[in-house]
Amino acid sequence: MNAPHQTRSIPEVFSDLVGQLTTLLRKEAELARTEVSEKLSKVALGLGLAMVGGVLIIPGLVVLLGAIVSILTTSGLTLYLAALIVGGSTLIIGILLMIGGIGRLQAESLVPEKTLHQLQRDVEVAKNEMSDNHDLNRAA
Repeated sequence: MNAPHQTRSIPEVFSDLVGQLTTLLRKEAELARTEVSEKLSKVALGLGLAMVGGVLIIPGLVVLLGAIVSILTTSGLTLYLAALIVGGSTLIIGILLMIGGIGRLQAESLVPEKTLHQLQRDVEVAKNEMSDNHDLNRAA
């Protein structure tokens, strides 16, 4: 048995297509909000942990640098020269680390890539659907 062939008018097909695209775009916007929210939560957690770690590292680093200055002075260097060597080396290392860290904090890492990819796929499907419908209507 053949299923009864339903014919729909072009306005009905177009209305259905617009309704489906509206629903799809609403769902995609919701997905984008969720994805951005997840990424921002990860960034906030990462920044919080980094700040706490930084607060704990600073006193330990000061003590260790003081110990290095003491070692250099007992090995024959004057106090100011030992402090200059240790302080200058630490400053250079800190600047290099800061430059590397700032380079990693780019807006690209917050872009909802999954959602954008899905939207591109949805646009392609919609284009194909409209093209197929147009071809069917021309053939009819």
